[in-house]
Amino acid sequence: MKIETGRGYIPLITLLGIWSISALNALPGLAVSPILGELQKIFPHATELDIQMLSSLPSLMIIPFVLLSGKLTERIDNIRLLQIGLVIFVLSGVLYLMSDKMWQLIAISALLGVGSGLIIPLSTGLIGRFFVGRYRTKQFGLSSAITNLTLVIATIITGYLAEVEWHLPFIVYLFPIISIVLSFQLRKALSQEPEPSTHDKQTDNGLRPHVQVGDNGIAMHHLVEVMLFYGLVTYLVVIVSLNLPFLIEERGMNAGLSGTYISLFFLAIMAPGFMLNRFIDAWGRATQLWCMLMIVVGLGLVVVTSNVWLVGLGCVLAGVGYGIIQPIMYDRTTHIVLPHKSTLALACVMAMNYVAILACPFIVKFFKLIMHDTSELFAFQLNTFLAALTLLVAFIYRKSALFDN
Repeated sequence: MKIETGRGYIPLITLLGIWSISALNALPGLAVSPILGELQKIFPHATELDIQMLSSLPSLMIIPFVLLSGKLTERIDNIRLLQIGLVIFVLSGVLYLMSDKMWQLIAISALLGVGSGLIIPLSTGLIGRFFVGRYRTKQFGLSSAITNLTLVIATIITGYLAEVEWHLPFIVYLFPIISIVLSFQLRKALSQEPEPSTHDKQTDNGLRPHVQVGDNGIAMHHLVEVMLFYGLVTYLVVIVSLNLPFLIEERGMNAGLSGTYISLFFLAIMAPGFMLNRFIDAWGRATQLWCMLMIVVGLGLVVVTSNVWLVGLGCVLAGVGYGIIQPIMYDRTTHIVLPHKSTLALACVMAMNYVAILACPFIVKFFKLIMHDTSELFAFQLNTFLAALTLLVAFIYRKSALFDN
């Protein structure tokens, strides 16, 4: 079976190889989540900082290695870099299964972040290499959907495995073995792809109108805009997964709703990726505006009501809005750089996802101290206000290169 790319066809097995890499983006730190509550019993001498490091260290390590990977793609063979990252990923999974001390788990978490950071930019970079036009946009949507679908499925799997034995959730870190096998097919497919000519590298191949790149092949002003907007939107919606359980507890609602709401949120992020072009066709130049409006309404519902159904609807709206914006920002990035710089630029944008996740608790705590508000509701009030402000700015600059489709 052949898959159309916009300039030819590639075998389905090649696309499966790309999708398998996208699936891995959701895994770092995931296996630790279901056993966090038990770690204090398993390791009675572990401090609270030790336990926090297990869940946050992979994301912290991912940030510099995502950027390093993006830069290395210009210098070394991309598939070799991918295979190195995948081997490190699998090695961390094996070591997790063998570890029995807290310091070992922490060290392996850092190693996991290194391996993951090396492969993350390649999941989108390979899409940019093989696909063009609407076909590229569609694949960015599917890549985002696969990442979030994997997150939902793997969360369920690790939860069940954790009930059997605390080591077992780390089995999910062996999934990259599949990608290692498929990487050889990717190498074969890339060897058949013509390298961009010198002329291609010096022309506006795919650049948006009025976008001028610098000598480094990147329109830096536009890239910074995309990075800041993507990082801001990620920060706005990640509050659902990080703070909603605490708000539910504060309101005296059924604690079991937390898992349901967060699952709905991630499913809502996933779903638009399977039909991204339809949303863009329907909403056209106002796509980002509609998405921001959904995020504002979604977060606003969580703020103003404790109704079980309306809070769930709020989670869905925020998730759908973000699920559309995410792949659009990836696609937008490929249109503000020359082709040979797309993986590096995508690495910069994708790093903002992890920066936002790590920064979110600190930002909320900072504003809580300023406003002298200790309630869990404050985080949602703050982010609803910031989302509304972002929507206003997006409306004012709706014809800019960042917001105009």
